[in-house]
Amino acid sequence: MDKEISDTFWKSFSASPFIMMKLNDASGHAEPMTAMLDKDAHHAIWFFAKRDNRIAGGGKAMGQVMTKGHDVFACISGTLVEETDRARREAQWNNAVEAWFPGGKDDASVEMLRFDIEDGEVWTAELGLKGMFKLLTGKPIQGHEAGDHAVGAV
Repeated sequence: MDKEISDTFWKSFSASPFIMMKLNDASGHAEPMTAMLDKDAHHAIWFFAKRDNRIAGGGKAMGQVMTKGHDVFACISGTLVEETDRARREAQWNNAVEAWFPGGKDDASVEMLRFDIEDGEVWTAELGLKGMFKLLTGKPIQGHEAGDHAVGAV
């Protein structure tokens, strides 16, 4: 994947770390999860979930991202597994997580999942000043003026 698009994705995702996750073989809908990111690990993201959550069983999964400013969209595929590294769990636990899981970081009904990213597809939507002018005045916008698209490792 183009480094610039990948960097844009990770920067935008860090500012708005929400993703819709679904196991590939599961019926039903995807659900919103808050991703726990590590700026040095662009191969994985983490989630806290109850052990009875629909994605808690792990396996092949897909996540969809639409960042807060609606300027980056992504579809990421990979494998969900339970994260067993206690140091990782300790490092990622925070007050926001505790608000969802008031039993605390040692609550046996809460697990940490790691989403090992295999590949992704990213779209950026950046009209710029010229594109915004065209949009506001009703003039046609060419595809290459609206953003970029890349496929591969994010």
